[in-house]
Amino acid sequence: MPQVRVITDDGEQFGVMDTRDAVRLARERGMDLVEVAPNAEPPVCKIIDFGKFQYEAKKKANEAKKKQVVITVKEVKFRPGTDEHDYSYRMKHAREWLTDGDKVKATIWFRGREMTHRELGARILEKLEKDLADVAEVEMRPRMEGNQMFTIFGPKRHKKADGSKQEAEGRRREAGGARQEAQTRQQAAGDSSQEPSPS
Repeated sequence: MPQVRVITDDGEQFGVMDTRDAVRLARERGMDLVEVAPNAEPPVCKIIDFGKFQYEAKKKANEAKKKQVVITVKEVKFRPGTDEHDYSYRMKHAREWLTDGDKVKATIWFRGREMTHRELGARILEKLEKDLADVAEVEMRPRMEGNQMFTIFGPKRHKKADGSKQEAEGRRREAGGARQEAQTRQQAAGDSSQEPSPS
């Protein structure tokens, strides 16, 4: 590119310059010439410390990544004939994952003639829904796909904030009632003190 528009990190503008002159200017300042808008006409270049620029860009990316809420979907698998011990073991894992904020996909695998007894799989998923009711809510009802039946649970949303607001409102009302009662007592005491004494 023969010419570029040059600006500094502080916003100072040098206007359109020959590319060689822009590179020389950046080097004289002990910095780098970095293209920031290649599609502009002419392209825009910035005189900056490229190492510092990379560091700050990486820092911003890491901060944005920290703010992201990552929800993973974990899976527990059952068979139509899964016994109580295996069921309890898998159910406890599902409970732990949901408590940690993950979603859980519960799958029933059918093989061969087991496909004719889908109601067994439906019963297991129904039982699992009841056993996890305190920590989970169903996001997808049981459905069949090929030789498997599955449902998806998500962590239960707690309404603690609403409850605390209601408690605070209740306390405010109680305090207001107590103040009003105290004022009434003071007023009654004042009225009685002003009554004429019997002669």
